[in-house]
Amino acid sequence: MARGKLRIYLGAAPGVGKTYAMLSEAHRRVERGTDCVVAFVEHHHRPRTEVMLHGLEQISRRELEYRGGTFTEMDVDAVLVRRPEVALVDELAHTNVPGSRNEKRWQDVEELLAAGINVVSTVNIQHLESLGDVVESITGVRQRETVPDEVVRRADQIELVDMSPEALRRRMAHGNIYKPDKVDAALSNYFRPGNLTALRELALLWVADRVDAYLTEYRSEHQVSTIWGSRERIVVGLTGGPEGRTLIRRAARLAEKGAGGEVLAVYISRSDGLTGASPKELADQRTLVEDLGGTFHHVVGDDIPSALLDFARGVNATQIVLGVSRRRTWQYAFGPGVGATVARDSGPDLDVHLITHDEAGKGRGLPVARGARLGRSRLIWGWLVGLGGPVLLTWLLSGVLPDVGLANDMLLFLTMTVAAALLGGLFPALASAVAGSLLLNWFFTPPVHTFTIADPKNIVAIAIFVGVAVSVASVVDLAARRTHQAARLRAESEILSFLAGNVLRGETSLEELLERVRETFGMESAALLERESDVAPWNCAGSVGPQPCTTPDDADVDVPVGDHMSLALSGRVLPAEDRRVLAAFAAQAAVVLDRQRLQQKADEAKALAEGNRIRTALLAAVSHDLRTPLAGIKASVTSLRSDDVEWSEEDRAELLAAIEEGADRLDHLVGNLLDMSRLQTGTVTSIIRETDLDEVIPMALGGVPEGSVDLDVPETLPMVHVDRGLLERSVANIVENAVKYSPPGEPVLVSASAIAERVEVRVVDRGPGVPDEAKDRIFEPFQRYGDSPRGAGVGLGLAVARGFAEAIGGTLRAEDTPGGGLTMVLSLPMAASHPPPTEPDLSATATS
Repeated sequence: MARGKLRIYLGAAPGVGKTYAMLSEAHRRVERGTDCVVAFVEHHHRPRTEVMLHGLEQISRRELEYRGGTFTEMDVDAVLVRRPEVALVDELAHTNVPGSRNEKRWQDVEELLAAGINVVSTVNIQHLESLGDVVESITGVRQRETVPDEVVRRADQIELVDMSPEALRRRMAHGNIYKPDKVDAALSNYFRPGNLTALRELALLWVADRVDAYLTEYRSEHQVSTIWGSRERIVVGLTGGPEGRTLIRRAARLAEKGAGGEVLAVYISRSDGLTGASPKELADQRTLVEDLGGTFHHVVGDDIPSALLDFARGVNATQIVLGVSRRRTWQYAFGPGVGATVARDSGPDLDVHLITHDEAGKGRGLPVARGARLGRSRLIWGWLVGLGGPVLLTWLLSGVLPDVGLANDMLLFLTMTVAAALLGGLFPALASAVAGSLLLNWFFTPPVHTFTIADPKNIVAIAIFVGVAVSVASVVDLAARRTHQAARLRAESEILSFLAGNVLRGETSLEELLERVRETFGMESAALLERESDVAPWNCAGSVGPQPCTTPDDADVDVPVGDHMSLALSGRVLPAEDRRVLAAFAAQAAVVLDRQRLQQKADEAKALAEGNRIRTALLAAVSHDLRTPLAGIKASVTSLRSDDVEWSEEDRAELLAAIEEGADRLDHLVGNLLDMSRLQTGTVTSIIRETDLDEVIPMALGGVPEGSVDLDVPETLPMVHVDRGLLERSVANIVENAVKYSPPGEPVLVSASAIAERVEVRVVDRGPGVPDEAKDRIFEPFQRYGDSPRGAGVGLGLAVARGFAEAIGGTLRAEDTPGGGLTMVLSLPMAASHPPPTEPDLSATATS
């Protein structure tokens, strides 16, 4: 019996329309004559989904008793007896009620597939088992119902059902997903734009990975050896020269021509130390490629073409972009160059683009060498010319070329020695001189074929030849040494100049500087260590790379900076000539660290200055607001004490009420001023303990008119870990602000709910609301939004509320109320003795 085929509609988020899409597919199949039945579909009382069930055969569900309740599940036996061609099974990750045939619904589906029945099912991305931790970190909700990834991956077809976060929230606000009484809570918790965007990205990435797996499987089954460029991934090879910017821009244009193109810029340096590239140019190119949406990579490798191809194949690249060589024509005698080698060895799977630029053919410039080293290829050529050249020249002079005389023979051998010196330095030239003198003696100096010299003049000639050869080789080698030393010094000065400029301008952080050290010297990790005294333990002030050193003794390279600081590098031992530049890096690292600490102190001083400014502004701002209630109190008291007027009982009561109202306003204003002063000076002391919200919030509502607030704080909420007094003051200020702006007859809603490890208090009003650009500004001191009357306060209520919220480990933010108004969300830490719920109340219906 053939196994049935599984088709899955994968939802990016709850409510995107998976079940609707599955039922639409069922109607299409029925119209084509396919025997299709509904084994289990949950419409959650959504009218549009419920309508789609009309016209489809539905198999009766099985009823189960559990803990005094009756539940329905899919009747697997009934489906097997009915044996349709296609069965619709909703909510693949569902956990069956105890007593069912299987524990999970996906196990029921496996039975149907094994019986040869095709199944169409649905699942949300957050229910995949491998993504549980990621989804919890994004949404704060731990999904209890999950399905193994392998079950979904084995599906014959996977179709993504997607929707933009804005469209999904509009669908939610219109009541197409949840009942109206749950919409506000859903939009403010699980269905936040950030949560939906993150879930959407997870779904797209997971499906893209599955598409890659399908493609790989297909290529394997059909023995397709070539890479199919379904997605352009372009590697740009950089040399550190100015032409790199041209190559990056050209690669970016190539990537734009295909959907999902990606640019990866790579610079390959040799493993023996300082690179020949300009650090400033590389930094500029790194910034450029990142601005264009690509990534920058630094790779260490001695064989540049091989390292570049290995990197390209490792990232599954489809194209390589290189610049036309900067070498001059004569320099091609030493090899074909990186571009030609990469093009030759790339194979049919990689396209290599050689891009012309202004620097082409202008010369490669002086390479930065390590001491007297000329590079492996030049040394090989030097020894080949030094040893093989005299032999070849001897063969030519002995049998091919006519006799030119001993003097000319010596000049030709001397030329070969000079060539060996130019290519390989001193030792290949010396070997060439020795080999040339022996060959001259044996083949060209009478008597030939012996090492005996008959004419004393020939002895002098050969001695002069050897002397001249050694002298020329020494001079050429010395010139090469000086040239490479100059090039190295130029590279060092450029590095130090760029480094010092960045540090002085404050553009480099300690981590960036240590990363520069690690890349420059090809090390695995770098760390700046410090300690307070000679006997104190070492502390790490900053580090980059895997497994940084914790003490200087553990480092491969240790550069002291003063008495109690050290730059520690791990990876390999550097030669002594590198320590000069490394010492400069270490000194600059100490400067950067000192600057960062000075910046911290400056920020603290700025905060103190800001506190003084706030207090000064406070005195200027409240002069009128303090006098207004005082003037009212003074006038009422004066009237009551007057003997000229006989006040009735109603008048006396009215004047006393005015005095009480003015005193309350004055007390509230002074309290906010004192609270703001305490917050600015950092003298707020919080006493954190476990607290019940249903005990604190009602007490915070004492200052608002009766009937102006609807309270919805369940007694079953977990306890919070806060300062009771500060929480009460914070909630009181938030509620008073909401009541002030709410229209008459529209009470403010104060509700609370638990999500993840937090408890959120939401204060919802139906007032005019606040635009997005002003939502942060309303929490600043002395800020009043709109044209509120002068007597409404000095604009400290929300500033004090946020300050107290942060003092007790909470947060306060403003959101739009669906349908108009402003919602203040106060998030508080849950007490450790009350673990968070595994799922919010809405999660039970957030699966379709």
